[in-house]
This record gives sequence, C-alpha cells and structure tokens, in this order.
Amino acid sequence: MLDSVEQILRPSETPMVPYPSKYIDLDSGEKLVICEVTRDTVPHLLEVVKPLITVAQDYYDIVTARIYSELLGWYRYRVKDEFCLVGTINGEIVGLVNSRMVDDNVGMSYHTLAVRRGGRIGAHLFAAKMEHHLDYLKQKEVWIVAESPNGMRRWMEEYGLEFRPSQWHELGGGPTYVLTKELWEQKKAEKCLGTRPVPAELLETAKKMILPSTYVQIPGYNRSVHS
Repeated sequence: MLDSVEQILRPSETPMVPYPSKYIDLDSGEKLVICEVTRDTVPHLLEVVKPLITVAQDYYDIVTARIYSELLGWYRYRVKDEFCLVGTINGEIVGLVNSRMVDDNVGMSYHTLAVRRGGRIGAHLFAAKMEHHLDYLKQKEVWIVAESPNGMRRWMEEYGLEFRPSQWHELGGGPTYVLTKELWEQKKAEKCLGTRPVPAELLETAKKMILPSTYVQIPGYNRSVHS
C-alpha cells in the first residue's frame, strides 16, 4: 500500500499500446532484435549504462548520465508515461532508446544509446522509437534535440526534421526539431526496417538481455566489461 505522500508524488499513467517486437537483418549477417521492456527491467539496464557515464568521447558521458537518470525516474515512478526499447544481438544488449508521451498527440524523445558501434544499431533503434510514437501510439509529432554532432547528423540532417526553436524541449540545451507524422510517412520506408513476428527461438534468446561483453570502441576506451 502506498502512503498518502507517495500517492501525490507519483504521476498518473496513461495506458499505452505495447510495441510489437521485430528483428532486422544487419549487413554483418547478425539479427538485431528490438523489444519493449517493462519497468522491472530498469535495475538491469542501469548496469548496462553505468560503465559509460565517465566516457567523455563523443558525449557518451552526458548522454548515458541522462539516460541513467531517466530510467531511474521511470523505475521510481517520477516520470510520466515513459517507455524503453532495447536492441539485442544473440541475446546481448547492444543499445537502447527511451522516450515518453506528453499527451495523445505529442511524443518527447529522450535518448538513443548504441553500446556497440557499427551496423547502424543506433539508427535502427531511433527509427523503432519513432515508429512506436507515430504508428502504434498514434501521435502526431515527436520533439527531438541533439546532444552530440553525431546525433545532429543522424536525426536532424538525415530525417530533414522541422526546425522549431520556439518549442522548448524538456532536455533543454539546443533548439527543438520535430518529426511530424507527415514527414515520418515520407521517411519510413527508408529508415524503419524490420520483420514481424520475431521467430519464437530468436525472441527467447533476445529476452535473456545479457550484459554487454564489450562496449563501444572509441579512442581511449577499449576495455572489456562484464566479461
């Protein structure tokens, strides 16, 4: 039972249509499986994120620190209507994205984290997040900001997002860009790949959500963790 103060602190929750899992055949021959996870997986996901919080290269530190906080906020019932999608290869976590519903029409994109580089894993996860907002949650637009040059190139430039500096994003910082439903329909065939349903055996492997054996290969950060 929740006490009266905790009841006040917790935001209301909007029932959300679940994201149907899918898999993507990568150029490497591997299969990237993307699944939605539930709040009770957050402690496990925090162990995935934690090793990158002090990695300054390519702004991994601020991105992962914020993801850590956002996931913890979801776990502690301090963020309204958040969701998280996780990408796995052979059951090992290679990336994740998180976001939330503002209301029935607007999505608030939070972060995209590629634990493994190559194969456009981050791009596939970002597209899946947009797919969830615009195709399954039936929202009209998603607000997006970038915190790294790579993010600016991947999302703002590749998608040709609508520049809307008058709209303030929850993350603050740089100006807001918007992916509208109309623009998504133009870009979806190119950006949003995948096959459904996921074969049962492949899905069972994905559900293992094994901690990464190695992390992103960037200058000054080549150590293996969780091996």
